[in-house]
Amino acid sequence: QVQLAESGGGLVQAGGSLRLSCTASGSIWRINAMGWYRQAPGKQRELVATIPRDGSPNYADSVKGRFTISRDNAKKTVYLQMNSLKPEDTAVYYCSMGVVLSTTLNRSDYWGQGTQVTVSS
Repeated sequence: QVQLAESGGGLVQAGGSLRLSCTASGSIWRINAMGWYRQAPGKQRELVATIPRDGSPNYADSVKGRFTISRDNAKKTVYLQMNSLKPEDTAVYYCSMGVVLSTTLNRSDYWGQGTQVTVSS
């Protein structure tokens, strides 16, 4: 009923920048919180940043001052601007959205398929 499509991952040198995008489509009445998570090889998935529909973003300590999350409600899109990238930022990045369905008005969490970000030293 809802699909999240991510783009923008890739290979970048340390100190470089990347911008991730994630757009939702389907039977959507309203999107509440949006967020980005990441999972490095051999590690658990961790929160990178979240942004509520109305309010201030929240960031993991490891990315504060380097990453910026933003959203465009009209486009049903969340962005993650990543600057000053480090090799330890290498991971698969997943977007997530809390969606209220237009068909049932039930709320569910949806995830993107993941996009690889690799930062070389």
